[in-house]
Amino acid sequence: MRNIYTIIVFCLFAMSCSPKQSETPWLQDSAFEQVTDSAAHWLNADTLFWYGEAQSESSAYYLLATTADKQAETKSYLLETSPFSSENSIKYPHLAGKGLAFKFATTFSDSEKKALLKSALVLAKVSKDKVLKSSYVQTGNVIDALFSDSAKQVADLGATFTNKTAGPLTQFKLWAPTAMNVEVLVFDQHKKALATYPLTEDTSTGIWSAQIGKNLFEHFYQYQIKVFHNATNKIETLINTDPYSLSLSSNSEFSQVTDLSHSATKPEGWDEQIIPSIDNYEDNIFYELHIRDFSAGETALNDESVRGKYGAFSETNSFGVKHLKELKAAGLNNIHLLPTFDIGTVNEDREQRVSLQDDKAKLCKIYPEHSLCSTDIAGDTLLIDVLNSYNPESSDAQQLVSQLRQFDDYNWGYDPFHYTVPEGSYAQNPDGNARIVEFRQMVQRLHQFGFRVIMDVVYNHTHQAGLKRTSVLDKIVPGYYQRLNPQSGLIEQSTCCDNTATERTMMAKLMTDSLVVWARDYKIDGFRFDLMAHQPKDVMLKAREAVLAVDADNYFYGEGWNFGEVANNQRFTQASQLELGGTQIGTFTDRLRDAVRGGGMTESGDGIRRLQGIGNGLATLPNELRSVADSKADYLAMADILRVGLAGNLASFPLQNAAGEQVTGKDIPYGDQPAGYALDPADTINYVSKHDNQTLWDNNQYRINSNLSTDDRVRMQALSLSYPMFAQGIPFIHMGSELLRSKSFLRDSYDYGDWFNLVDFSGQSNNYNVGLPPAEKDQQNWQVINKIIQQNQGRDIVAPAHIAFSKSRFVELLNIRTSSPLFRLTTSEQINSAVSFLNTGRAQTLGLIVMKIDGSKLNADLSSKYEQIIVVFNSTGQEQKFAYNGAENYQLHPVQAASSDTLTSNNKATAKGFSVNKFSAAVFVK
Repeated sequence: MRNIYTIIVFCLFAMSCSPKQSETPWLQDSAFEQVTDSAAHWLNADTLFWYGEAQSESSAYYLLATTADKQAETKSYLLETSPFSSENSIKYPHLAGKGLAFKFATTFSDSEKKALLKSALVLAKVSKDKVLKSSYVQTGNVIDALFSDSAKQVADLGATFTNKTAGPLTQFKLWAPTAMNVEVLVFDQHKKALATYPLTEDTSTGIWSAQIGKNLFEHFYQYQIKVFHNATNKIETLINTDPYSLSLSSNSEFSQVTDLSHSATKPEGWDEQIIPSIDNYEDNIFYELHIRDFSAGETALNDESVRGKYGAFSETNSFGVKHLKELKAAGLNNIHLLPTFDIGTVNEDREQRVSLQDDKAKLCKIYPEHSLCSTDIAGDTLLIDVLNSYNPESSDAQQLVSQLRQFDDYNWGYDPFHYTVPEGSYAQNPDGNARIVEFRQMVQRLHQFGFRVIMDVVYNHTHQAGLKRTSVLDKIVPGYYQRLNPQSGLIEQSTCCDNTATERTMMAKLMTDSLVVWARDYKIDGFRFDLMAHQPKDVMLKAREAVLAVDADNYFYGEGWNFGEVANNQRFTQASQLELGGTQIGTFTDRLRDAVRGGGMTESGDGIRRLQGIGNGLATLPNELRSVADSKADYLAMADILRVGLAGNLASFPLQNAAGEQVTGKDIPYGDQPAGYALDPADTINYVSKHDNQTLWDNNQYRINSNLSTDDRVRMQALSLSYPMFAQGIPFIHMGSELLRSKSFLRDSYDYGDWFNLVDFSGQSNNYNVGLPPAEKDQQNWQVINKIIQQNQGRDIVAPAHIAFSKSRFVELLNIRTSSPLFRLTTSEQINSAVSFLNTGRAQTLGLIVMKIDGSKLNADLSSKYEQIIVVFNSTGQEQKFAYNGAENYQLHPVQAASSDTLTSNNKATAKGFSVNKFSAAVFVK
């Protein structure tokens, strides 16, 4: 039957202006045909709002039209214009003062309102039987108002299985308040269809459910949902997986009924494992790795089938495992895993994807359009051998790799498909519970090594939305889970992809429920949140509270970058750098990072080279684009920022600035923001390299003076790593930084395969200069890269001895940090009292940062081993002497005194002061 329209009339002034059904046949088509945007918002049970609409002329009135799939009774409701309440202004600051609000003036039951939400809604402006303009209505907020308070209390969404005395019971629950009908399609363990069961809606919660008196454990299932979808503006019948999936088939086509407490989901010894603990958050040292990167380049695997897989962590003699054990022995205590939840970008069927260990014939079978397929290279030639044959100064490698992206086995994983299931492409068997067992084996193995395990989580966006293949949430409750533009209604994509609306109750619940599963059932010890500032602060605090209830020392940290449609708290108080101070939810600090690396994260070409940092020669060893004279002001500003960073980035930290003034951390500028924003050292994550942007080695080569020797470049790398390692707060290390890791200058390697992301734990290569980086990311930098390589004349090429040297220096940094709690103070009061800086103000020596930690001002338990520590960072190419009264009472830290590097072991404390060799961080203790 042809859809008709139920007309609900909203009159601005009086009931008499409300048209009757017989007077509005013209609305039937025109209201929907003239829609130009989705600027209307139904905010709560009684309030609508039209973004961009001004007070209307007296002859106009407003209509809300809704399509229905059957004959519907015509109704009309009086609406009065209403001020946008202060409560709404607080709740929706991005709307306040930017449109016209309406309030119902007649009785309109919640059940009627809920029924309307199962249809399309259009708000039309009408005058003299003519539609002047109309807009689709965004309904996410009113869905929250009418359903979510009840729905959020439900603890068992998804599929649950019990096998009680009374008999087996499988239950399905799906929150889908706008759906017209929901059924669950059940399949056996071979994906053969068995039965279809109807679900019944609870209209108070919007939850559809069914209880089936059968043992469906390890059976697969899908939901069939009938729902009006805004992507097509029509009723759709969709087959979908469960957003609360705990297990999935290969390639996530089916959800699977499972029980994470069942023995079939656990490796041997899972329940008995010992989980390493920490005394304080500041004791954490994070080491960020990507599961595939860890073993893709491994040359000592006993089992080739675990390359790039969870199983590689169970190897006994691989270089990677041995390396982790060495770092653990020195003090490393956390492995941070890049996304390991189910992602939408890697085919989990080994036969349908390509790795560099595959040959040309397989590539051309899967992707015959690849340029390699038109060459005369033999079909049995391995792709890795083809890449090795290319001239590293050419663009050949990046062309081959770039064309592979859609079909290869690589992605960082910031592409959420299902939030609470391990990714299948890292499993040897991605089908069903097998991937759960393999993931748990990896976690258990890391715990056995003595590491805590951190998961990188991405609740700020989904891989896809609408009706696309990997869309899940937006197929079930269209327009609810994604954050929409207030005018166009399009999904905001400031994160990269389809942003989620974690300010919505049920998206926040999904995130929190998911985190609890990972912490409780997978024994994950902490979470790093991608683009955390796109989420509300209060949601993050409540989620942490829920996680701490099941894991008392779990730690949250993430990216507090302030940008996009949520910037400056325009939709809610963000979980951003400036807002999270004092919460002990850590945020990555770009302050110390930029001071060491150099700024200009978005610069290109000579712009990168011009912006040197303290770690690569700013003012002390300028490159051809800089001079000491034009670098001095930049250095002085960066040095103050660096000092604040070394003091935990505290807003209250007292110091003397470059002008000789006594200020605090918040008074030191970082662009238009304060350098110091933390209120507690656990608020701060210090780093100089992570998966984003160029590796530390590549960044330095962009900026280092071309005449610098290879040995000194390696020392610069170790010095740069010493800043986060000796800073108050929590250090964060990018896997391979200690091995001089390179990605051949690639700025963003998220989808560029093993070739550019390779890490060689055997220490034979750092993967530098293996071809120009992919054109899509770095073509504008090719000219400067070739120029730098030519100017360096091989001084940027390292030998295995250089890699071994760098690793040894990093092991020393770990040993030193963990040797004294003075490097890991736990309150702002302790830091403000004990930490100070020498060589400050107008007369400071460039290239010399001198930090003192005076434990005598603290409790005796903090200074029982060392009463005082002085760290001298020398970023110059010469030995530096720093006069200090009483220096003879200090000695070089025992770790450095025993160093295999003579320049390190020869740093001295004498009656005249401290002598520190070039590109060194010398630690003196008393």
